[in-house]
Amino acid sequence: MQDVAPITNGGSDEDQARGRRDQETVAKWAQLWRTMILASLGKTLFPYSRYIRTLNLQDLEELFRDAKFRDKLNDSFFKGELSHIKVEKGSSYTVKGKKTTQQLDPVTMANRLGEVLIADTPMLEELGGNIGKGALLKWIPKLPRLRNMNIWDGEALRDTGSLIRAHCPNFAELKFWGWVNPDADHAMASFLNEIREQSLKSLETLSTSMIGSESFLALNCHGECLTELHLCDISADAMVNLNLLKECTNLVSLQLSEIRTSTTDLEHRHNDVYVEVAAWLCGCKKLKNIKLNHFHSAPSLLTSLLCEHDIQLIEMELDDYSMRIGKTFHRALVHQRSLQSLCLMGEGDEAGGEGYSILVDSLCKLENLADLRLEGVSDFFNDEHICRLAQNLSKLESFVTTGWGLTDKIWQDLARLKYLKRLDFNAMTSFTARSLLAYVSELGHGNQGFALAVMMADLDFDLKPHEQQLIRNTLTKRVGGSFEFMLLRDIDVEIDPEVSEFENSDSD
Repeated sequence: MQDVAPITNGGSDEDQARGRRDQETVAKWAQLWRTMILASLGKTLFPYSRYIRTLNLQDLEELFRDAKFRDKLNDSFFKGELSHIKVEKGSSYTVKGKKTTQQLDPVTMANRLGEVLIADTPMLEELGGNIGKGALLKWIPKLPRLRNMNIWDGEALRDTGSLIRAHCPNFAELKFWGWVNPDADHAMASFLNEIREQSLKSLETLSTSMIGSESFLALNCHGECLTELHLCDISADAMVNLNLLKECTNLVSLQLSEIRTSTTDLEHRHNDVYVEVAAWLCGCKKLKNIKLNHFHSAPSLLTSLLCEHDIQLIEMELDDYSMRIGKTFHRALVHQRSLQSLCLMGEGDEAGGEGYSILVDSLCKLENLADLRLEGVSDFFNDEHICRLAQNLSKLESFVTTGWGLTDKIWQDLARLKYLKRLDFNAMTSFTARSLLAYVSELGHGNQGFALAVMMADLDFDLKPHEQQLIRNTLTKRVGGSFEFMLLRDIDVEIDPEVSEFENSDSD
């Protein structure tokens, strides 16, 4: 249902034109929810609820939080058959003879109405939302087709594994925001051990979770079928137990990130774990997508992985690393010419001329790249670097980069990219309006929807408002594109103490 929600997804183009949350749009969506709930109670002519396949209670919660719903639609939504379901929080009181309106408890309300809906949704395959503790114990036996859960708090999963095993033979995908209870690791391990062995295909955590060694061991019970594993904000204690995942070797997509408050150096301080993690990654022969974020030992781990000829990556992302230690990793990139999407974000090196040459040499070999995003590691890219990439990466559709001192010399080579649809320069640039206009005037059918962003233009190369508008109009007319332009203002300048504050500000 949430896939067409005017509140969460913008609704139709007409809805968006009127405003994302105008009264008519909110009223329309409230009516859709109310109809489905009434159908589950048998109060509609057609049993709509029995055909629901995806149910996201977070959307219903958002509806209850919306000011237009609270002000205008609250009473009409809960009239008649739904009047006994309404739940409010806080105490009422009177001010100048007028009784205040009590506030709905959105989470409790969404859960209570979720229980009503689930009583008559036998076709439901996907369930999501901020589901309260204990609710799933009552709901799962009524969901024989359940395949996917996307919930807010992992605590809702407690003691549900055996029920899923008994009632949900198709269950295979789990995502939750976090799970911070002290015994979350043990409870999660119990869940993984209780559901059918070799049944979980996808597990994703989106924020801090206290899962670790017990859960990692339990995941091995699904190692033959687990193809997607995304673990966010891994604790330091869990990081040194990543080697326990060694039997999960059928992964197609792997994303790992350590919590920002810690930095675990596996390679130098836990080398035995590092060696086993490297062996585990190299054993994942079906791997296509890997993202390692805030992962201290990632460059060296990925270097080993990149050199595995049996592995052909399609997408890779790495951040929080330094150009100074990334040379070997950058050289190894040439072994993965299957890459179509690459994102490298790290710390540049002003004196690292050789390092930039190594990186560009390797990137130029990745002729299948369609999406290239560079940040930090490209801070000192110049015209030559950009031109070489444009000359060799003919399949690029999206190119985002930093750089320094980029000029109009790059446009002739960028014009070679006949499929480019996004070009972002978060770089010190010196582009003229004439060259920009000439470039966008040559865009063709393959560049449909082209978005150009020049976000750090040199102050001496400011574009006048009418020049910016002419570029925008040309983009819109030729390819339905857009243009963003911003001057580089926030740079550190060493101020002469003898120059007055007024004189300095006047020089801007």
